[in-house]
Amino acid sequence: MIVRTMANGLLVAGLLCGAPLLHAQAPRPGSAGTAQEIPPGPMRDLVDYVQGQRTTGFLVIQDDHVVVERNWAAPAADKVFASFTYERSGDGALLEDVASAQKSFVSVLVAIAIDKGLIDVEKPVSAYLGQGWSKASPGQESGIRVLDVLTMSSGLDERFAYAAPAGTRFFYNTPVYAVTKRILAAASGRPLEAITRDWLTEPAGMRDTAWRQRPLALAGVGNATGLVTSPRDIAAFGTMILKGGIGAEGRRVVSQAGLKAMLTPSADNPAYGRLWWLNGSAYTMRASGRSEGPLVAAAPADMVAALGALDRRLYIVPSRRLIVVRTGAATVDKDFDQKLWLRIMAALGL
Repeated sequence: MIVRTMANGLLVAGLLCGAPLLHAQAPRPGSAGTAQEIPPGPMRDLVDYVQGQRTTGFLVIQDDHVVVERNWAAPAADKVFASFTYERSGDGALLEDVASAQKSFVSVLVAIAIDKGLIDVEKPVSAYLGQGWSKASPGQESGIRVLDVLTMSSGLDERFAYAAPAGTRFFYNTPVYAVTKRILAAASGRPLEAITRDWLTEPAGMRDTAWRQRPLALAGVGNATGLVTSPRDIAAFGTMILKGGIGAEGRRVVSQAGLKAMLTPSADNPAYGRLWWLNGSAYTMRASGRSEGPLVAAAPADMVAALGALDRRLYIVPSRRLIVVRTGAATVDKDFDQKLWLRIMAALGL
């Protein structure tokens, strides 16, 4: 068991300020043994808590070292969870649809397309999809920029009807988000699956990640394809972000400028960037409404996150060079994120 404690003081948050971090290959964690091998204490408390929250995959990486990795059996007789699961990866982890955490992966694809000169986020969506992609009037639709879709401020409701001027109100809108996939395909002239493989998964060293058609029960939410992946691949993605856009074997995946733009708080929600959740803000606009304080009070202020239904989680903390991945069924505790981070901070001595 490896537990690494950071020295006092914060490291430069490279993915936010543009300074490069380590350029080593993303770690491919190996077996971390069984839970019984962890002696009583904060680390054992962390692992036991996560397991008790109906988790199937849990992975913590700090300073390029695996702190803990666990894969557990799927909860029995959970039909909702079963809709999100597929076969197992070569290391025995369940391959799972990461739900809305896919948005953050797509955000990176958009940033890459910007690097390639294929997308300008200030242009209207109609510049890529043509007129009539929404139910708004032509004048209203022409004011909806790609940036507005990325920041959940399109001004459309879930039926694509006009509800507010674009760029004036945060509204967490998955059906409108899904338009981003169409923009990527139209701008690149290639299928989403192809650009995901060539631009992201291969250079980032992600071996088990692919788009799949969702079952009807999930496709009905207005987002017909799910990103299916493994905890290790999610960690490889997080490692690439943490290292300033550098993937496996030192290959640049996305520019530092692209990452900085992606993780800059949006005008209508300081806890949200371009399809990424951001910690440390004075208030947080969620799908359920506004709440005072940061996204997760117990977590470091510079933490950024990809969040999905059933409490799929990817947390990245630049100042601690820390990555945390959680997959599985919906957790028991409604305040899971807060309780999890209290235990992570104690286990790592942060």
